[in-house]
Amino acid sequence: MTRLAFGFSLAPTLDVGAHRELAVAADEHGLEFLGIQDHPYVPEFLDTFVLAGALLAATRRIHVFPDVTNLPLRPPAMLAKAAASLDLTSGGRFELAVGAGGYWDAIERLGVERRSRAEANAALEEAFELMRAIWRADRRPLHHRGVHYTVDGLTPGPAPAHPIELWTGAQGPKALALTGRIADGWAAPIPSYLPYEQWGPAHTILDEAATAAGRQPSDVRRICQVVGTITDAPGTLEVTTGAEPVRGDAAQWTAFLTRSATDLPFTTFVFWPEHQTIDQVLRFARDVVPAVRQAVRG
Repeated sequence: MTRLAFGFSLAPTLDVGAHRELAVAADEHGLEFLGIQDHPYVPEFLDTFVLAGALLAATRRIHVFPDVTNLPLRPPAMLAKAAASLDLTSGGRFELAVGAGGYWDAIERLGVERRSRAEANAALEEAFELMRAIWRADRRPLHHRGVHYTVDGLTPGPAPAHPIELWTGAQGPKALALTGRIADGWAAPIPSYLPYEQWGPAHTILDEAATAAGRQPSDVRRICQVVGTITDAPGTLEVTTGAEPVRGDAAQWTAFLTRSATDLPFTTFVFWPEHQTIDQVLRFARDVVPAVRQAVRG
């Protein structure tokens, strides 16, 4: 059975000290992943990649990833360079989740031309091909002439410290099919973007696309991202449809995530705490994660 993995995600506010405390607590209590939202157009947010470097430097084991990075604002050649650099300086603890583009009005205000959904998906596929070629670092000049990106004569490198996984934040059917064909993982959008009842059909699209591409469906890591609060007292949960946050005690969270791991092919779970506090991160790491592992034995 695939071993389950767990993490949490944070918004990159200006409180660097608080983020560092959260990251260290998660690292010390065995969480494997730390996601950082990437919204460069928000004036009250730090740059995600700069914060990632700071948190990687403050921790020892946890892997950090942008959740998810905004491809239209980060050209793939430079994105590959930044990711490899973070991976090398952290000893192989950086992963890369990439989004084709959202919040286009805000993106345009940063001077980037709007893309249609089809154009955005095509650019994402092209970016994955280009970044993987750069990471091969075989020293042969790279000549890539695509519809959206051109690199002519670039010497690849550096190679990352470990094979960086490329995930998508796909939501629509075509983006999900693209993920099944080419990605290493799917960081499922939070339920306000992809309601609970759409999780099952999304996995079906991923499975069918992976199989059609000659891959095993299990080649695509499935990352369940859930917003909510771990409470002292039991809550009244309705998390089979809609987009309401999960608000319940540790036992209810355990039951919900266990179902998500046994009824759906999720293998990685990322907690989006409604309140970014050490208490919430520790409740997840201490009270929920071991119980889910025991229930699933993964």
